[in-house]
Amino acid sequence: MEDEAVKLDRHIAGRVRELRIKHGLSLDALARNSGVSRSMISLIERGESSPTAAVLHRLAIALSTTLASLFDPPKTAAKLTGGPLARRVDQPEWRDPGSGYVRRNVSPPAVRQPMQIIEVHFPPGKRVAFESHGRDQRVYQQVWVLEGAINITLGAEHHRLEQGDCLAMQLDQPIVFHNPARKAARYAVVIVSEPRLKR
Repeated sequence: MEDEAVKLDRHIAGRVRELRIKHGLSLDALARNSGVSRSMISLIERGESSPTAAVLHRLAIALSTTLASLFDPPKTAAKLTGGPLARRVDQPEWRDPGSGYVRRNVSPPAVRQPMQIIEVHFPPGKRVAFESHGRDQRVYQQVWVLEGAINITLGAEHHRLEQGDCLAMQLDQPIVFHNPARKAARYAVVIVSEPRLKR
């Protein structure tokens, strides 16, 4: 049976390549738009690299999508199973090699809807930062803490969330997640994106 990490790397490879071609971007153009090197993008598209969440986030912005959608199987995949139901055993989990946080895509990948649900296990003491400028879509996100606590900095705003707290935001500024505690935090993320209106 194929290792889950290898399978996800293949999904990411296919999705990045699929979206790059859809937008008519060369490797060089995507590198310019994302700030990720051409050689790194080439390795990702061949499934030969395990990029960090920050790198994938920059690619997602340049490809007019969300980070969560990069973990969906490409539309060109031979079989997109599950329909409107995603069983727990079929929900892909991915570990960020930079921070060690584990994200699980909860939403069924075969159903294209504007919202996505992700569950995150965030290790103690770890931090991850995302840039959010340059999007051609509006992305809204709510973070609901299920266990532990997490600090979130959105632009100049600082928030400490504890168990049961929920924070709503628009991802139009740099954002930093930090777990200052000695135990892991677990939280759910709901993301909704919509295209910006053309003027």
